Amino acid sequence: INLPCIMDYSTACTRNSMIQRRGNIQLAARGVHAVASAGAFANASAPNASVATFREAVRGQLVLAPLTKGNNLPFRRLCADYDATVLYSEMAFARNLNKGEPRERALMRRAANEPTFGVQIATKTIDEGVQAGIEIASNGADFMSLNMGCPIYEATRRGLGSSLLKKPKKLTRLIQGMVEGIPVPLEVKVRIGIDNINIESVVEALEETGIAALTIHGRTAQQRYKKSADWDLIKRIAQNTSLPIIGNGDVLTLHEAVHRMENYDVAAVMIGRGALTKPWCFREFKERREILPSSEDRVRMMRTLVRYMKEHFGDDDWGKRKAWYFLPWHLGWFSRYRPLPASHYAAMSEERPLIATRWDSIACEELGETVAGMDLLERLLRCGSTMAHEAMADILWEAPDDERAIEQLADLAKKNILAYEEHEREGERGGDSRQEASDVEG
Repeated sequence: INLPCIMDYSTACTRNSMIQRRGNIQLAARGVHAVASAGAFANASAPNASVATFREAVRGQLVLAPLTKGNNLPFRRLCADYDATVLYSEMAFARNLNKGEPRERALMRRAANEPTFGVQIATKTIDEGVQAGIEIASNGADFMSLNMGCPIYEATRRGLGSSLLKKPKKLTRLIQGMVEGIPVPLEVKVRIGIDNINIESVVEALEETGIAALTIHGRTAQQRYKKSADWDLIKRIAQNTSLPIIGNGDVLTLHEAVHRMENYDVAAVMIGRGALTKPWCFREFKERREILPSSEDRVRMMRTLVRYMKEHFGDDDWGKRKAWYFLPWHLGWFSRYRPLPASHYAAMSEERPLIATRWDSIACEELGETVAGMDLLERLLRCGSTMAHEAMADILWEAPDDERAIEQLADLAKKNILAYEEHEREGERGGDSRQEASDVEG
């Protein structure tokens, strides 16, 4: 999928080297050891070969976060098309996975083009975690992730997710037991606390457990997405631990991703909601150039996602019903896209994350855009109406080819854009309700 580059991103960064494939990942089971990678990993203590391979794969990368609902296989496949190299499944409940429940087992399925793939689980016991890890490894995953940051009630009521942060001293035994029992590397994802910040105690508890990396989302569980992620705290942690730190929170544009990577001493940067909005962010990061796609280019991208959904769920009525749980929702996130070139928005992004900015209009006034002067198809693609997304999804699914889909969407915009925009003003916006935005990234 080739989106045209409208504006080069001028930075002195060199491209990251291509990641290693997962061929050596099973060496862990045979106790083979290797020297830790350089840079952010130089201080880590003699990891086994699979941990070293994972760390090398992650180092310097923009990593796809484990997104609730978002990280279905077709969407991950789309992100991998755009050069995402490290990707996570949605979170699976280990207990249900171990019971063989079909929905949880489906989360382990890997797209053929995912270079490094991990399955995230939620558990609070060693036995559950080890059993899940063995199953995950046997299904071809390169690593397992333990969720200790999810703030949603469905997890915390069971003592899972961010609830595990309550008692940091108890984490050492849990994590060590899982590391010693599974044949793939274990990464752990946390928030900086539940209501009070206690990330220093959590890091201290995890320091010598043997985990492959620690991802820190720079908010407490209680904050959800109400405040900006605390990247200064992430940096302070990264400077004072031997663990490779993956920083997470509030990344949308290329400038923001590069700024976090270069200035906060992290081994890698994780992106969640930003990837839902613009899946081509990984190619931007790899090539260090901004990609500002036209409305037609974005329709073709959506059609690719639809094609992947048909291949995954089926191209019949039943497959369409399964895909419909995801497709209109994804269109809601795509509708949040705005061209935000660094030439106009870099300084603003360093004051306040662009993903947290509530724009007064779908038009970017800083770029000279006006709603009245905007192409109707572009207005439709930026419209947040759930009613519009349902109609768009039908066209994207049924159109015989990309060009016909573009024509039909343009006609839909001509007939209905005013009604859809009124619908949005009445509060029916898709893809970014407060509840969905707070739950999506865990």
